[in-house]
Amino acid sequence: MHPDAFAQAPAAAGSNLRTEVVAKGLEHPWGMTFIDGNRFLVTERPGRLRLVNPNGEVSAPIEGLPDIDEGGQGGLLDILADSDFNNNRTIYFCYSEPGGSGNSTALASARLAKDARRLEQVKVLFSQKPKYRSNAHFGCRIVENRDGTLFLTLGDRFSRMKDAQTLDNHHGKIVRVKKDGSIPVDNPFAGNKDGAQKSLPEIWSYGHRNAQGAALDLDGNLWMHEHGPQGGDEINKVKPAKNYGWPVITYGENYGGGKIGEGLTQKAGMEQPVHYWTPSMAPSGMAFLRSDRYGKDWQGDLFVGALKFRYLAHLKLKDGKVVNEEKLLLNLEQRIRDVKEGPDGLLYLLTDEGDGQLIRILPR
Repeated sequence: MHPDAFAQAPAAAGSNLRTEVVAKGLEHPWGMTFIDGNRFLVTERPGRLRLVNPNGEVSAPIEGLPDIDEGGQGGLLDILADSDFNNNRTIYFCYSEPGGSGNSTALASARLAKDARRLEQVKVLFSQKPKYRSNAHFGCRIVENRDGTLFLTLGDRFSRMKDAQTLDNHHGKIVRVKKDGSIPVDNPFAGNKDGAQKSLPEIWSYGHRNAQGAALDLDGNLWMHEHGPQGGDEINKVKPAKNYGWPVITYGENYGGGKIGEGLTQKAGMEQPVHYWTPSMAPSGMAFLRSDRYGKDWQGDLFVGALKFRYLAHLKLKDGKVVNEEKLLLNLEQRIRDVKEGPDGLLYLLTDEGDGQLIRILPR
C-alpha cells in the first residue's frame, strides 16, 4: 500500500516521547543485542565489537573477530545473542568477508568469554556465493526463528541485481541455516536438482534488493524491509520459495530518473510488498513491539528506523496490512540504523553517526 493511501496518525500522538542516551562515542554502530538482561553487545561498522554496560560504559574492542573487509557499506554489521545465551554464551554475527578478488556477506557463531573481552570458538556458518568486489548491498540482518534456525538477509551486491532472480547464487536472497551451519531439510529448495541451474539449498526466498531489517511478528512470521533504488523501499512478509520481484518489479526508478527494466510494478508469480515508501526513507532495523510499556495500543505494532529522513516509523497493522504510519522522533536528527525491543520491554535505537549513540525510548 502506498503511504499516501491512508490517513497519517496525528503528529502529536508520539510527540511527547522521551529519549535517554544510554551510551555515546560509538563509530557508526550497526547492530545490537542484549545479554545478561541489562548489558548490550554493539557492533561498529569499521570492524569492532563493544560491550556496553547499563551505566553507559563502552568497553575496549572485544578480541577474536575474523578478518573483515571494511569499506563503504561493508564491515561488522548485525549481531544476535542466542536464545539460550545465559547457558551457552553463544552469539551470531554477520560481516563482509574478504576472499580472492572479492567479498561477500558471511554469518559466524562464537562464544563470548566469561570476561567478555574476547570471542572463542569462532566458526563461519555461512558464506554468500559467489564473492564479488563491491562495497554495497550486503544486507546482513540475522533473525532466530522459533524452531532454532537462523535467517540471514543478503543484498544483491548492487551491480549483480539480475542475480536476485536466479537460484544458483546467494545475491538478493534470504537464507535459512541451522546453528551449526547445516541446511534444514525442510528448506524450500533443499534437495532440488533442476538441471543446469541447481537451486542452492540455503535459499528461503528471493528477488530481494538490500534488506537491512528483519524480525518475527508476534505470531512468529518473518517480515523484512529492503531498500529500493530511487523510491520503492519495501516491507514484505516473507514466505518460503516466494519471489519478491527485484529487479523485474519495483515502485522505484533508477538513480537520477528513468525506469528499471520494463518499468513494471506487478507481474504474475511475484509478490507485492505489504507497504512501500516513495520517496525512499532508507529503512534500517525493525522490531515488533511485544510489551505494553507504551500502552496496549502499541502492542504488536511495527517500528522501522529511517536513515535518510532521520525518524522512527511507527506502523499500525491490521489483518497483515499497514493502516497507519506515524513519524516519531523527528527532532532526534540522527540516522537510525537499528531498532530493538529490550528485555525491559522498551525500544532501543542505534544512530549511524561518527559519534553514534545507543538510545532508550521512554514511555510518555
